Amino acid sequence: MIEETNHPDVVAEVKTAFQRYNEAIETGDVDTLNALFWNSPLTVRFGPTEHLFGYGEISTFRAGTWKRGPARVIERLAITALGKDVATTNALFRLANGKITRQSQTWARVPEGWRIVAAHVSPFPG
Repeated sequence: MIEETNHPDVVAEVKTAFQRYNEAIETGDVDTLNALFWNSPLTVRFGPTEHLFGYGEISTFRAGTWKRGPARVIERLAITALGKDVATTNALFRLANGKITRQSQTWARVPEGWRIVAAHVSPFPG
């Protein structure tokens, strides 16, 4: 049972991790990107061109074919903390060409800190 929703301290911690992840996207910092995913075969990331199951596939993708992300600005961000150890982030980003992309992440507090356990990135078709 969820005891508390959106405790300010939890929301702040997740927002910091979210910002760190997105700064790593912008700078092409693969080590930080990989570090922010839960190192587990249960971790999932769906992207515009890939379906990655497990930390191994995610880190291999980042180390191989992935290049730094395009310049983008956060248009809207929703963080929902469910108790002390699980949260979601859902963001809309505007690219330099005016198109919108969507990013959804589920974060969990593990012994190493906040880590992404599931992620989905997709362009807005409109």
